[in-house]
Amino acid sequence: MLERVLSAARSRLLAEERALLRDLGATLARLDVVAEDQALFERSVRQLDELFLLVVVGEFNSGKSAFINALLGQPVLEEGVTPTTSRIGLLRFGEAVTRQEGGGVDVITAPVPMLREINIVDTPGTNAVIRGHEALTRDFVPRSDLVLFVTSADRPFTESEREFLEAIRDWGKKVLVVLNKIDILETPEDVERVVAFIRDSARSLLGFVPEVFPVSGRQALRAKTGRGGPEMLDASRFEALERYIVATLDQKERLRLKLLNPIGVGSRLVDVHLSATRERIDLLRDDVAAIETIEAQLAAYREDMGRDFRFRLADVENVLHGFAARGNDFIDRTLRLARIFDLVKQSKLKRDFEREVVADLPRVVEARVDEVIDWMVASHVKQWRAVVERLDERKGKHEGRMLGRVDGAFEADRARLLETVKRETRRVVETYDQEAEANRLADSVRIAVAGTAFIQVGALGLGALMTMAATSTLADITGLLAAGVVSVLGLLVLPARRRAARDELRTKADHLRQRLLVALTGQFDRELEHSLQRIAEAIAPYTRFVRSERARLTAVGSDLERIGQALDGLRAAIERAP
Repeated sequence: MLERVLSAARSRLLAEERALLRDLGATLARLDVVAEDQALFERSVRQLDELFLLVVVGEFNSGKSAFINALLGQPVLEEGVTPTTSRIGLLRFGEAVTRQEGGGVDVITAPVPMLREINIVDTPGTNAVIRGHEALTRDFVPRSDLVLFVTSADRPFTESEREFLEAIRDWGKKVLVVLNKIDILETPEDVERVVAFIRDSARSLLGFVPEVFPVSGRQALRAKTGRGGPEMLDASRFEALERYIVATLDQKERLRLKLLNPIGVGSRLVDVHLSATRERIDLLRDDVAAIETIEAQLAAYREDMGRDFRFRLADVENVLHGFAARGNDFIDRTLRLARIFDLVKQSKLKRDFEREVVADLPRVVEARVDEVIDWMVASHVKQWRAVVERLDERKGKHEGRMLGRVDGAFEADRARLLETVKRETRRVVETYDQEAEANRLADSVRIAVAGTAFIQVGALGLGALMTMAATSTLADITGLLAAGVVSVLGLLVLPARRRAARDELRTKADHLRQRLLVALTGQFDRELEHSLQRIAEAIAPYTRFVRSERARLTAVGSDLERIGQALDGLRAAIERAP
């Protein structure tokens, strides 16, 4: 329709507008906007190919129906003192007056020349008893090219009318105010006082002063239908409004408003969804910070655990160093000529070595290893709890937070993933059997020690394994000491034997220490990485969602900002176009 009557300049603007609106539609689709917003946007775009749409709104007792009948010049709509408009009525041109119901909107036809170029919408009252009427009215207003707001002279600008105008303010519609029923006012001065009141109220509410037309729809209709003379039509002051609609609101002006209609709807949706998108990004920024904090905590945890483990491992090493020191002392005291007869008694030598050197080595080593394992298990549990607390903080901090009027899947998905991650981490903490984990780690260390020594584990504990290892060392050293008897007559050989025995003991003790430390370190590294990996896997769905959503919403937000600026520029160009 528009292409046939637009100038070349406005045709170019229309093509630019259609392209920009397609871009906005695609961007809104990426946001999973609610169906009503998407439908509203699509309807506003379709309005470009339809007749000019004039929507009449107001309270049910403001005389809307009488006013529309006066505008049409015949009683097409039913009038009454009770609400007579319970459904939206769309008035179109037709050869006869008809009414067809369907889909919440009644299509009414009438043989009125004005309706060849303008469609008029009659809406339920803004204060309708059935609140669904108001919802229908507010849903239809965004599709309008011009809004005629009818208020009654006996109750101008009521609270419900103020609320309604405030609700439609951001749609950027051109609004004309019709002060109806001026025939009930005593003097022209009374009329002007009410008009001034409406203008002042509208200025504070809307931020601008709309055109206000004081009329009497009832008098105008009576005059037009032959039930009153010319003086009644003059008294109705209706001709000023008709001149505006016919002259000021000419084809050029109607086309301008028609082009601006989808821009107003689009700008409104851009504002709403850009605000919601920015709030989502802010929320996700906090989520990203929380995730980065958790990751930093895990990195610090790895570093702290490694440092603390080295300190705890030093306790185990000191025990084994003590074993070697006692062994050296035993060799120095035993491998002497004065104890020649003890050296030939190998069984006694073994008993003395076991009592003085091995002593409580197995028990002490096992106790130190158990302490390391208990510390490791407790540290893992503590770290899991720290993650749970951090996630609890995220949920509690933003629970119940509203994200504009956007009701898409974002918040539901975020809340669901956050709750799933929290539930999993909490389950790990609650089901973490520290005693069982400690026993498992102890068994792993025991098996590792046995494996490096090629010993059949069976049911042996770590202490038993250490006893076997120490006894093996004992056999080697006491054998070496006993062999010294052969060379006892060679006084120069005995010091060499002592040195050899000490070297042998050091080698055996180092081997024993190395086996244990390698087993402990290997198991520590595996358990630490396993714990960190489990935490990372537990929060991974939430992490992926947060980072992907932030990237997506940042891109969408940039597109909305760009489209919003382009809509503003296009609006200004349409206003300037000849």
